[in-house]
Amino acid sequence: MQITNISDAKASLSRLIERLQNTDDVIIIGKAGKPVAILSAFKANHATRKLGGSWEGKVSIREGVDDEMTEAWVNAFYDNDIIPKSDKTP
Repeated sequence: MQITNISDAKASLSRLIERLQNTDDVIIIGKAGKPVAILSAFKANHATRKLGGSWEGKVSIREGVDDEMTEAWVNAFYDNDIIPKSDKTP
């Protein structure tokens, strides 16, 4: 861990960033002898989120489930006390 002041960090920012790319180190930037910021390398999270969770394989939607939906049925869904009809709804 390195501690540097703002003016030194500004003057050598490229060097500090290059140093951080190759290590897990952090650099503390201070002002008037007090720490005010931390400079660290960005670590991308490459883990992908698995969709489905506990419902995976337990729920299925039958083919053509929305074939019977009429415009009147969809409009009735939105035109009620909970979801009032607006210009933004279908």
